[in-house]
Amino acid sequence: MPIQDTPLPEAAPSPVIRVAAGVILDDMGRVLIAKRPTHLHQGNLWEFPGGKLEPGETGEQALRRELKEELDIDVTQASPLIGIRHDYPDRRVRLDVWRVERFRGTPRGLQGQPIRWTVPDELPRLSFPAANRPVVTAARLPDHYAIVDVEADDSKPVRDRLDRLASAGIQLVRLRPKRINMHQYGSLIAGATEFCRSKGLRLLLSGDPDLVRRTGAAGLHLRADQLMALSRRPLDSSFWVAASCHNRAELRQAERIGADFAVLGPVCATLSHPGAKPLGWAAFAALADEATIPVFALGGLRPVHTAEAKRQGGQGIAAIRGFLERYAP
Repeated sequence: MPIQDTPLPEAAPSPVIRVAAGVILDDMGRVLIAKRPTHLHQGNLWEFPGGKLEPGETGEQALRRELKEELDIDVTQASPLIGIRHDYPDRRVRLDVWRVERFRGTPRGLQGQPIRWTVPDELPRLSFPAANRPVVTAARLPDHYAIVDVEADDSKPVRDRLDRLASAGIQLVRLRPKRINMHQYGSLIAGATEFCRSKGLRLLLSGDPDLVRRTGAAGLHLRADQLMALSRRPLDSSFWVAASCHNRAELRQAERIGADFAVLGPVCATLSHPGAKPLGWAAFAALADEATIPVFALGGLRPVHTAEAKRQGGQGIAAIRGFLERYAP
C-alpha cells in the first residue's frame, strides 16, 4: 500500500502583543524618547515610552500606568495619534500610540533607561524598531493638511490664501493644479515655494518629482493614477511623499512604494467631487485601522471634524475649502 504524505498542521499564528506608547511633547514642541535596554527585543534602539497592555486595560489606561511606572509622570491630556500593526519574524505587535500634550512631573528614567528630548525633525535620523517608523512620521505631521487649488494667472490670490493659512497656524499645504497646464503651474509655484518657506509652511507639489527637486519644495503629492503606476518611491527620504487614496488597494500601494502618508476619501459628500460616493466614517475607520502609514480624512470636512477623524484612527483632516472658509478675513 503506497505511503501517503500527511500534511503537517499549520502552526497557529502567534498572538498579537498590544502595546500602548506615548509621543510626549513639552512646551517647546520637543518629543521625549527612551532607549530600550540591550537585553530586550529590539534592544539598544530608541523608542516612544510605553509598554504592554495588561488584561482588561484600555490603551489609554495602559499608557497612563506605563508612563507613571517608567517616567514618574502623570498624563493629564492625551489624544489618539496612530494605531499600527507590525509583524516581526518572531512576534506580532499592535501599537496604540497617543499624543501626550500635557503631564505633571519631570520625566526621569525610573528603570535606568536613557531618555532625551529631541525636535521632531531629528527623529528620522535616529534608530527605532521597525514598528515605530510610522510613529516617527505621525509625530512629525500636524493634524491639518490644507489643499489649495491653483489656476492660471492667479499667483496673487494663491499667495493671499497661503498667507491666511500660515497666519492661522496651518503647517502643511498642497498646491493642486486645476485648469492649468504643468508649464504654467511650474511658473506659478516658483515664487510660492520661497514664500511658504518664509512662512514656515511645508509645501507639497503635484506632478513631476523633478519639479520638487528644482524648486526646493518639501515634497510631492501623488494622484491615485500616478500612485498605481509606480514601482518605487519617487523621491528620497529627505522629501515628503503623500498619496491620494480612495480604497484598500490604493492604500496598500502607497505602503508598498514607501509613501509617508495618505489622504483617504471622500469621507463625506463634497462639492469638489459631487458624483463620488462617500466612504462614511465606519469605512474610513476600517481602512485607517489596517493602514501602516498615517492617514488624513478628506471630503466635506471642516476643522470641527478633526477630533472625529482622530477618534476613527486618522492623523487628522485634509480640506480644500474647510480651512479657508473658517479663516476668511
